Amino acid sequence: MDNKIKKVVIAGGGTAGWMTAAALSKLMGKHLDIVLVESDEIGTVGVGEATIPTLHIFHRLLGLKEQEVMAATNATFKLGISFENWKELNQSYLHSFGFLGKDCWACGFQHFWLKGKKQGIASEIGDYCTEHVAAKEGRFAILPNQDQNHAYHMDASLYAKYLRKFAEQHGMSRIEGKIADVLQHQDAKSKNNGHIKALVLESGQVIDGDLFIDCTGFKALLIEQTLNTGFEDWSHWLPCDSAIAVQTEATNSPIPYTRSIAHQSGWQWRIPLQNRTGNGMVFCSKFISDDDATQQLLSNIEGDPINKPRVIKFKTGTRRLHWHKNCVAIGLSSGFLEPLESTSIHLIQRSIIRLMQLFPTQEFAQQNTDEFNAQTKFEMDNIRDFIILHYKATNRDDSRFWRYCKEMSIPDSLRHRIEMFNETGNIYKFGNELFGESSWIQVMIGQGIMPKEYHSIVDSMEDEELTSFLHQIKSAAKRKVETLPPHFDFVQHYCKSTVV
Repeated sequence: MDNKIKKVVIAGGGTAGWMTAAALSKLMGKHLDIVLVESDEIGTVGVGEATIPTLHIFHRLLGLKEQEVMAATNATFKLGISFENWKELNQSYLHSFGFLGKDCWACGFQHFWLKGKKQGIASEIGDYCTEHVAAKEGRFAILPNQDQNHAYHMDASLYAKYLRKFAEQHGMSRIEGKIADVLQHQDAKSKNNGHIKALVLESGQVIDGDLFIDCTGFKALLIEQTLNTGFEDWSHWLPCDSAIAVQTEATNSPIPYTRSIAHQSGWQWRIPLQNRTGNGMVFCSKFISDDDATQQLLSNIEGDPINKPRVIKFKTGTRRLHWHKNCVAIGLSSGFLEPLESTSIHLIQRSIIRLMQLFPTQEFAQQNTDEFNAQTKFEMDNIRDFIILHYKATNRDDSRFWRYCKEMSIPDSLRHRIEMFNETGNIYKFGNELFGESSWIQVMIGQGIMPKEYHSIVDSMEDEELTSFLHQIKSAAKRKVETLPPHFDFVQHYCKSTVV
């Protein structure tokens, strides 16, 4: 008997829904009936406008052309994130997407840099990374055989619109309407008892399916309101629970990095697109009111506002199960980690790829479900720890918010990383974790965690050799960047916006 999945129903649109529809229709659509249900009356969160380099994987899978995507989404290039006022007031550092220096078989580049720093022959660690230098200099280009890691600043709503057109060209169908009810199988003797059977729209239309994808955002209409999977609350580690977003007219040429500016009760983002800037405040409502936060945001923007500021409430944490029965949660329905390191779209894409790798039959083997949930938990935990690091490792004590962050308990997994780096200078990437050693090193040093020791193998290098080694890496990065054009000049040549 043919037990293959025949019909997939995606509940909800937005970035998560249309990324899912685009991938399934392109890569598996020949054998599937794919339907997406959404209502034009229901808005999307749509504030996320920054990505990380892993999005290239998704675009390659779908065969999307970078220039076309960028032109359609008003996009610019992103080489990292500038963190301002995080360690202390009037201090900043850049978390770039590049690799630091050169490693050896026994230890990472940071050990050579640490000795050089102690001897006064090394400059700031970012000087030994091409992407870091290019970001600071405001330069960028796509060159033949170039090896620069880059991501994008883009309009998330336009990205969803672009992917919708792509998905519909590959045979999936969209149904307009609000979901009024979710029906479940009610046969106690059947293996699929409690599985989702169909969506009922306000119009009365019934949409049945074999596999349901929950892209209904914070509502989590299927995975939580229907299947009651439970939620693991992380707000004691990540206390911000509110965001305000507003767009402004562009006043300067866009820079190739995101700005994250810490304030007394959270932080503010600035994301430069081709013809406007995305702005927002992430804050903890226990320490500042919505009205005061809105006023603070509006007093710290550049350019005239294009839209009215809107407040978004959220709770950081994760579903206890991301795949339960015949329902998979993707996007905000799966959980939420604030956009500090621009990981939201990455988590969407990883869930989509993971689902396709573990794609079920109508038997819904528990082994597939368990593996999906285990891999998702591993990745969420890693990203959670990385974001907590920014708040915990701070010298700021000028407000109740920062004193709370400085004194709060943290997960044992993060405590181990901090203590190991502080004592030995060592940092390791485990398995398929998102953030590599260079990312952890840049943020730890940027937040003021300076190792007490460096690896003893560095002492086998004579002082003159170490000086030459550091100089060559720094000079090579500088020379490469000097050949690049100004960032926005290249954007205008390579992927000028087609948005009217």
